[in-house]
Amino acid sequence: MAMTEIEMHYNKFNEDKRLLSRHGHVEFVTTMKYVHMFLDKIEQDNDTRKDQIKIIDIGAGTGGYSVPLANEGYDVTAVELVKHNLGLLKAKKANVKAYQGNAMKLKKFEDNSFDMALLFGPMYHLFTKEDKLKALSEAKRVVKPGGYILVAYIMNEYSVITYAFKEKHIMECLEEGRFTSDYKTISSTKDLYDYMRIENINELNEELSLQRVKIISPDGPANYIRQFLNALSEEEYEGFIKYHLATCERQDLIGAGGHTLDILIKNQ
Repeated sequence: MAMTEIEMHYNKFNEDKRLLSRHGHVEFVTTMKYVHMFLDKIEQDNDTRKDQIKIIDIGAGTGGYSVPLANEGYDVTAVELVKHNLGLLKAKKANVKAYQGNAMKLKKFEDNSFDMALLFGPMYHLFTKEDKLKALSEAKRVVKPGGYILVAYIMNEYSVITYAFKEKHIMECLEEGRFTSDYKTISSTKDLYDYMRIENINELNEELSLQRVKIISPDGPANYIRQFLNALSEEEYEGFIKYHLATCERQDLIGAGGHTLDILIKNQ
């Protein structure tokens, strides 16, 4: 994993600004809807209070999810690889226990410690199936039986359509052999991001005996139509969010958006 390249990228990349953009806000609102759906289920099933529910945010970035969840009263632990991001998270002075760490090696944390794990960034930057399995396996290890793991992926078709065609890199990509014959992206550490298809995600879950509860598209078409979203009135934009929340579980749309959110339960 090209640590320095990832650090250089995130030293410049403003994740907070992205989540505040209209397309980023769609992703945030949708993701939080499902985070809360399963936190509420944990609260009801275990007859417990918010402050007794333990969440680990693995690859927490600058705290886009861990900070609001801590502010709501949940017991939140954040793990972040990039020091720059960790510093920004800590500067928010939220009640988050924040540590530097690697998603593939959560040695600070005991087995069966958390009710929910969020794995929203690491899978973007792990380039082999083995490394992805290590990260998902560690999330599974630290979550209690009956707990939930929410995993985000960047999807292949979005990346091909956006980078190769919209941004006109298609000939360069073909010349460099960056696609398989059926246009699955071949990524390496210098590309910073890795891209998935549903069958690739399914393979990871099957190998680790993780059961899917739901799989959704947290952003749907929002990433493709950024300029059109930005041109909408507030009322029209709220209408788009309602549309997206009504359709984000549609299986005919999963994989077509920029991201996919896989919601898993640890049964053993």
